[in-house]
Amino acid sequence: MTSPTSRRTVLAAAVAVAAGAVTASAGPAAASGGAARPKQGQQLVDNQAWTSGADWRSGAAHGVRVETGRRPGIVIARPAGTSSYTDPHSQKTATWEYASWTSPVHRSSVPATEAVAHWNAHTPPGTWIQVELLGTYTDGTATPAYVMGRWTAGDGDTDIRRTSVDGQGDGKSSISTDTFAIDTPAGGLRLASYRLRVTLHRTPGSRLTPTVWRLGAMASDIPDRFTVDASTPGYAGELAVPSYSQEIHKGQYPQYDNGGEAWCSPTSSQMIIEYWGRRPSAADLAWVDPSYADPQVCQAARGTYDYQYQGCGNWPFNAAYAATYRDLSAVVTRLRSLNDVERLVRAGIPAITSQSFLATELTGAGYGTSGHLMTVTGFTADGDVIAHDPASPGDAAVRRVYKRHEFETIWLRTKRYNASGNVSSGTGGICYLYWPASPTAGQRKALAAVGIR
Repeated sequence: MTSPTSRRTVLAAAVAVAAGAVTASAGPAAASGGAARPKQGQQLVDNQAWTSGADWRSGAAHGVRVETGRRPGIVIARPAGTSSYTDPHSQKTATWEYASWTSPVHRSSVPATEAVAHWNAHTPPGTWIQVELLGTYTDGTATPAYVMGRWTAGDGDTDIRRTSVDGQGDGKSSISTDTFAIDTPAGGLRLASYRLRVTLHRTPGSRLTPTVWRLGAMASDIPDRFTVDASTPGYAGELAVPSYSQEIHKGQYPQYDNGGEAWCSPTSSQMIIEYWGRRPSAADLAWVDPSYADPQVCQAARGTYDYQYQGCGNWPFNAAYAATYRDLSAVVTRLRSLNDVERLVRAGIPAITSQSFLATELTGAGYGTSGHLMTVTGFTADGDVIAHDPASPGDAAVRRVYKRHEFETIWLRTKRYNASGNVSSGTGGICYLYWPASPTAGQRKALAAVGIR
């Protein structure tokens, strides 16, 4: 039931909002020890994404071209050059053809202490992509070209090992797995603007190409909060989401972090992928031991595994995995309260939430965790949360009902007291959202209301 919270800075945000760079007034946020709200109209999060043909044409292309149609994206047209890459995990050195696309400068409406990039892409065997953030601080100086991820859907002989990149920093900021963070926020320095660069790689001499449909980032500057104000229930209903337990996979595939509590993120992702009617093929699952139940969860673990982090909890990697399925879009975002989740569920969109808590803080869970993913699938008539919690002994026990304010608190807070009585990070409202690339009008409206386009 772990997520990367213990090995990276946790974003401490509320929510981003609307078109292009979509921003919103803040939801509940609290200073240390209390539950204070931000000032009227204060923006806490800035979300930017490039997805349309016009978006792709607005950037600097070096060897890529825009593919139009129902789902516009960029592909390799003519390689800009070749480069050598030594994979730190396979020790294999190979030469790759590459082309790149760099976004226009995006000036964040929120001078930010933290940022996370995301992408949706198709990477056939023999191809991969690298995503970088190139920022400018509020003092006018530039960040390094930070690698936010090296991604491929596969891990066969023709692929690199998908990976985050440790050890990046300049004394002002650093990268923790998938998160850019200002090292000393109290000093006042912030990320003022950034560009994103995606580099598409392929086997030399081939006609292969990745396709990138979505590229974006979420920037935030959030005050700490140990508690949050309770939201008022506004919707009752439940979605028919499949139930999968991570615990029945305990001890399976040590090379992908050994199943069990380490697989909460891919197990949750798989539930939502199948809710939308997608699932791996028999050929995809041929590598899985036929004696294992729910082999698609093993496939999700393999497809999200970060070889540097040595786990399956990299947030953008989970979103990218979901988007490898036919016509699915996926992002990592932050929501303001359970009212936002109600709006999504009403439109038919479940939400995967990240939270950390003591066993005494979530009635009925029966465990504590420093980081865990579960899926909100509905709300009772009293407003309590219906969650598919993969930290259950079997598939039949996955559906749970948790008290609304307990759940909202452990999900939205950015600071908490751990079992030793020391202060630890909270997950701050992190949420994965997966939805069809061609949503209904109602789904589009619900997504826009929580900052997604």
